[in-house]
Amino acid sequence: MFGEQGFDMNALLAQAQAMQSQIQRAQEELAAKQVRGSAGGDLVQVTVNGSGELLTVDIKPEAWDDDDPSTLGDLIVAAVRDANKKVAILAESSLPQLPDLGGLGGLPGQ
Repeated sequence: MFGEQGFDMNALLAQAQAMQSQIQRAQEELAAKQVRGSAGGDLVQVTVNGSGELLTVDIKPEAWDDDDPSTLGDLIVAAVRDANKKVAILAESSLPQLPDLGGLGGLPGQ
């Protein structure tokens, strides 16, 4: 099940601890980054950190329409979604990839 040479649980635990440390460090680095999202041709721009926390909202005066104030809300929502999408892409590229466990000879039940 685990190959001819046996299974080294200590090595697996050490590997898991190292991976956990790498992931934590990558998450901390990601949280410190800032990403800008926009909508309406940059009428509304927002800044979020790598954790998705909204930091700033910048609205150009021409984004406001007295006859249709709900449009501004839609633009803000779209800008936040844009920023969060960019954070997700950044996270995917910066977080360490999980190792292939194929070297274990397969997991039990597989």
